[in-house]
Amino acid sequence: MFLRMVIGAVTRQKRKLLMMAGAMALGISLATAMLNVMLDVGDKINQELKTYGANIMVTPRGASFLGDLYGIEEGAGVSNRYLAEDELPKIKTIFWAFNIVDFTPWLDARVSVNGSEAGVPILGAWFRKHLDLPTGESVDTGIINLRSWWDVRQGWLKDDDMSGIMVGGAYAATHGIHQGDALTLSVRHTSGGERTARVVVRSIFYSGDREDDGLLAPLALVQRLTGLEGKVRRVEVSALTTPENELARRAAQNPRTLSRQAWEVWYCTAYVSAIAFQIEEALTDARAKPVLQVAEAEGAILQKTQLLMLLLTCMSLACSALAISNLVTANVMERGTEIGLLKALGATDSQISLVILAEMLIATFLGGAFGYAAGLGLASVIGHSVFGSAVSAKGLVVPIVALLILLVTLGGSIPAIRMLLRLRPTDVLHGRGAS
Repeated sequence: MFLRMVIGAVTRQKRKLLMMAGAMALGISLATAMLNVMLDVGDKINQELKTYGANIMVTPRGASFLGDLYGIEEGAGVSNRYLAEDELPKIKTIFWAFNIVDFTPWLDARVSVNGSEAGVPILGAWFRKHLDLPTGESVDTGIINLRSWWDVRQGWLKDDDMSGIMVGGAYAATHGIHQGDALTLSVRHTSGGERTARVVVRSIFYSGDREDDGLLAPLALVQRLTGLEGKVRRVEVSALTTPENELARRAAQNPRTLSRQAWEVWYCTAYVSAIAFQIEEALTDARAKPVLQVAEAEGAILQKTQLLMLLLTCMSLACSALAISNLVTANVMERGTEIGLLKALGATDSQISLVILAEMLIATFLGGAFGYAAGLGLASVIGHSVFGSAVSAKGLVVPIVALLILLVTLGGSIPAIRMLLRLRPTDVLHGRGAS
């Protein structure tokens, strides 16, 4: 009997139920899109922010200590500590290896250009270095991705180009240097010897920072000039990270103060402090420090973006609930005589309420299914237009959407159910309406 009543009501109320399904579809489509993007946006935002620099700086432990304690910068001639270049592939073997997007070592020095007395700063780095990892995998890493915003006029150098050099725009303009010019670089050592190299200017670059006043060369060339083969001064690491919380902040100060359970949670979460700690474990006498401005900015941007998407989801569902509430209330008012007759024949309030709810659930779940499919398409459009890549469908969204449909349906039915409970058969059947 109950099933016959529901089927009969659905066939008679097709238009209103379609409108109800449409209202639900609109709300669920936006909710589905926002939830999928919100669950996927963390890595995508991190990937976008990674194009603006590294968020972890690795230095020799002794040199880092002097810098922290006395404000001494590496390269100031106070500490002659270095990192071993051949150990750097170990960075990609830590627990969070797949979160390491790019890294590059640096070695700084001052050189004489064409016999001039003034020392010109020169930086050696990897450009796009191919590494064969101990795990059997291979990776290409270097400053081409870490410094993607630099304006490089004639293209980047290659790591094996031992006769090529890049010149900063400010230095080139001051000294009248152009692409193709030949330069003689020399470094005088404390032992009295001197090393020289004849190089050709391959390109002019503009970084917008102090690098514009110097030279940029392959790491091997600077190592040969300075006599520091196999050594680097520092390493910049770009990693995908999880926003910091209280646990991460406590661990960043001293991970040994954490309980065993808290330590395992911190170590197995991609906090910037946890990744830095694991890099220290992998390298000899190294200290890895998060670049706090970058790390905190990433966390703040991610949290605000996710909050905005959550607010949009709530607002869309609230609008759907209001639309459904109005449609169901109007439906109950129009069917007042039918409901009054059912009550007069012995139907209870709960039985009639179940019929109304069943009709609503049929309409809203059909609308929700259509809205879910439309939401996946909308999420893909958002992913391609904003991040340049598709947003993958998250399995977690399906039960969340089902629960949201149920909650919106129940919430939207409250005013109609209250009206139904106040409706008295004698008033309706005598044409006086609900009291």
